[in-house]
Amino acid sequence: MSKPRGVDWLVLALIALGALLVIAPFYLILVNSFKSPVDYANSGPLALPQSIDLSGLTAFWERVNFPEKLWNSIFISSLVAALAVLISLLNAFAIGIGRVRGRSWIVLLFLMANLLPQEALLFPLYYMFKEIGLYDNIWSVIIIFTVIQAAFGTYLLSSVFGTFPKEILEAASLDGATRWQILWRVVFPISRPTLSVLLIFFFIWTWNEFLIPLTFLASNANQTVPVAISVLQGDRLMDVTTTSASALLGIIPTLIFFLIFQRTLTRGITAGAVK
Repeated sequence: MSKPRGVDWLVLALIALGALLVIAPFYLILVNSFKSPVDYANSGPLALPQSIDLSGLTAFWERVNFPEKLWNSIFISSLVAALAVLISLLNAFAIGIGRVRGRSWIVLLFLMANLLPQEALLFPLYYMFKEIGLYDNIWSVIIIFTVIQAAFGTYLLSSVFGTFPKEILEAASLDGATRWQILWRVVFPISRPTLSVLLIFFFIWTWNEFLIPLTFLASNANQTVPVAISVLQGDRLMDVTTTSASALLGIIPTLIFFLIFQRTLTRGITAGAVK
């Protein structure tokens, strides 16, 4: 076994440095969330808390009605993820396997839709949802993000389904399977790892969205966790410890979600690499 070369040590050092840069903000959030304002003023942001103080967590929890905001984020993110994956699957099956005419142009159209900045969508969407009475309604955000995420999912799955083994599809057709049966009994089981990865990413991406929920969810009762954190910070009513506590409470749900589905994510990526 050869000894590590200088380049290997350099790469390892860069990786360690990158890991420290990623971990540092989480460390600051964690230690300062359990400090009192006096403790923070005396010891600074880097020191460990002298004693566990939950006043920052309690203040943020009560001030924004965190359980309500948490439910809004979970409901919106879960529904968007499920609907976007379903629509992506149906669209990609028609485009990638059904071989509709103009397939390449349709896939290109979905790719271009993903390149549009959200700022360009705000005014027309705002006007449209105002006209149909869905402004300041969580269903407006659900509809918007379902379409946005499904556009990316359709583009990705169409490329995957375009290389789907034709022999499997032909064998299913010879056995008398309809297109609907081919979709749910052949394509869906084989594509489940990829769909699982999309579901996880769609949930996390939707959870972290800020601009569109801020624009379309004006009332306090409809706000999501990221919007609640930003609005409260804008009120200039929070000290550093409460700000850190708000960031910690905003991170914990997605961290729990990731840990629960970590094995599913790993299997999905591994299956995609093997294919």
